[in-house]
Amino acid sequence: MPDKATIDRARKDRREGKSPSTQAGEFVRAEIEKIRRGEHGARSPEQAIAIGLSEARRAGVPLKSPGKGKARTRRSGRTRRRPRVARAVKRALEREPRSTVSRSELSRHARRAASRRSATARSAASRKASRTKTRGGRSAAAKKAARTRRRRSR
Repeated sequence: MPDKATIDRARKDRREGKSPSTQAGEFVRAEIEKIRRGEHGARSPEQAIAIGLSEARRAGVPLKSPGKGKARTRRSGRTRRRPRVARAVKRALEREPRSTVSRSELSRHARRAASRRSATARSAASRKASRTKTRGGRSAAAKKAARTRRRRSR
C-alpha cells in the first residue's frame, strides 16, 4: 500500500490538472525508492514500473487498463490479502535484486523505450530498409521512388 505522502503528491498533481501518467509517476517513483532501500526488489525496471502503476490504479488514478492478456491487474474492488500470502509475497520481492533500479539500468530502460517508440512510427518497409540497406542505398531507393511517383502522377 502506498504511503500517505505519495497519495498526497499524486492528488496535488491531479488538482493542478496534470495528466494521469504524471500522477502515476509519483507511485512509480515511490516504488523505485522502496526497491533501492531494500524493502522490495524487482527483476527488471519494467517490473518496478508495473508495480507502481498497479498501486496508482488501486489508489484511483484514472489510468488506462494494462491491455489484453494482463487481466489479473484489472481486478475490480479492493480485496484484502491474507496475511500469510502477504508475507510470502513480501519475502519473495525482498529476494529480488536491487540493481534493477540503478541509474544506469533505468537509463538503459529509457533508451530502449525511446527506440521502440521511434521504430513503431516507421513503416515496415522503412524498418526493413534501415536494417538491410546502406545510407547511400536508402537514398537511391528514395530518389527512385520519387521519380516513380512523379512519372505516375502525369
